[in-house]
Amino acid sequence: MSAPNAGDTAWVLVCAGLVLFMTPGLAAFYGGMVRTRNVLAMLQQNMIALGVVSLTWVLVGYTIAFGDDAGSGLFGNLELFGLTDLKVPPAPNLHVVDGRITIPTLAFVLFQMMFAVITPALVTGATAGRLRFGGWVLFLAVWSIVVYAPIAHWLWHPGGWLAKFGTQDWAGGLVVHASAGAAVLAVLLVVGRRRNWPHTAAPPNSIPLTIVGAGILWFGWFGFNGGDGLQANGLAAQAVLNTHLAAAAAMLVWLALERVTDGHSTVVGAVSGAVAGLATVTPTAGYVNAASAVAIGALAGLVCHFALKLKYLLRLDDALDVLAVHFVGGMLGTLLLGLFGNRGVNPLGADGLFLGGGGGLLWRQLVGVVSVVAFSFVLTWLIAAGVQALIGLRVPPADQERLDQAQQGADAYHLGGVTSLTAPGAPRRRTAAAPAGEPSVPPGQRVRVVTALLEPDPAANSADLRDALLRAGVISVIVSDAAVATTTPQASLLPRGYWQDQPLAARLRVTVLVGADGVGAVLDELDRMGARRADTFVQEAERVQS
Repeated sequence: MSAPNAGDTAWVLVCAGLVLFMTPGLAAFYGGMVRTRNVLAMLQQNMIALGVVSLTWVLVGYTIAFGDDAGSGLFGNLELFGLTDLKVPPAPNLHVVDGRITIPTLAFVLFQMMFAVITPALVTGATAGRLRFGGWVLFLAVWSIVVYAPIAHWLWHPGGWLAKFGTQDWAGGLVVHASAGAAVLAVLLVVGRRRNWPHTAAPPNSIPLTIVGAGILWFGWFGFNGGDGLQANGLAAQAVLNTHLAAAAAMLVWLALERVTDGHSTVVGAVSGAVAGLATVTPTAGYVNAASAVAIGALAGLVCHFALKLKYLLRLDDALDVLAVHFVGGMLGTLLLGLFGNRGVNPLGADGLFLGGGGGLLWRQLVGVVSVVAFSFVLTWLIAAGVQALIGLRVPPADQERLDQAQQGADAYHLGGVTSLTAPGAPRRRTAAAPAGEPSVPPGQRVRVVTALLEPDPAANSADLRDALLRAGVISVIVSDAAVATTTPQASLLPRGYWQDQPLAARLRVTVLVGADGVGAVLDELDRMGARRADTFVQEAERVQS
């Protein structure tokens, strides 16, 4: 083997880092769309894959995927167990291993490891709120060895049976997205639905966090698709360009469909479309030209958007639409390669139907889709059912809405409506508090407690609220969060075109202590702030002797 090429090696290592970055990006993308009390659990379910799958990959996953074929085309032998006796990367005949490739084997091991890590993590978006952490860890370890590694061997090792058959997968339309999507189907059958689904939706806790995660995914996808040729050359540039163009086209189509069907083009729709385009172009990125990438992205935006209804047709509680975006996208892109494949872009590829290649490539792609989906679905169901029987994979129903406390004893956020109120003045360091003045009503004298519910917006400035009530003669002010029942539920837009009627509306509860002669002034001030008299109460009280 020739001496390693420094430029190619550097490019592959950078791409490995980009793909690694996608896992925390996926955690943020999913984490922003779950309920407030399930955020930490979602982040951990994704991040733990970096620990578990990295080790299973080094120990046995790599040798199953890229060790010398055991003779059946189904998996590699175990000669590279634990990477104790490394060989050169796989022999020629597949796009990732050309005779011109001269990179260290460890660079190849590292790059492929990151694909193994992120693939099962995709499942967590579908199962949000239902995974027991210990069971998920065991599932990750077994699935990465039993399901992922053999599929990688089938398609990305020259001795793999699908590789020899002629099925093509540039960067994981089958190995990553289709296999993970089929796994979603199987796992959902084991863990079941959330309580009251589909009648109760889960509003996202932080759309900004989701957008940041989507940006990381888009950025990392340049390494995901750009590094699969294992060379820093024109083909890498073509793959990166195709990746970006497909995401852009899918985003615009998705937004247009949202506008037509829901009346709004949303930022969550924008990133959903982009991710759908990224997943769909993945199997084609190094085999098609730029114009084809735009067409593939546009079709992804169209098909994946309408595939959002798939979970209702199948009666599967796919919480964050992994089936529509990743499963449908991966299969769609794999089949579209049979139409848009272009040997002029990559001589190791094949011409598709639209380039005069006939239907041969499309047939080989279809065989690949059916084989990978069936294999992943059956084995994943067996693994998930086994984990459920052994230690449990599904959390108890009572913990579904409080996974952070149940599994970590912590909360992701510690802010409420009161602490979110604004106040004038620049931030400053704490100084010694001035001594409190004497109360305006002596101890033992009877006073009144006035309780009112306010809309958050009119009382948005905490200093104005305090000063207005003090001017009205109150002795003390307490403000807390509240939720009130509404006669007409408030409709709120959820991500990806879903709506939810909320029968409880957020309010601020203001409780003040005031002398009997000041009740009228306080009620007038509360009226000015939007309190309704029907929701305001006045009670007699007595100041406690200190």
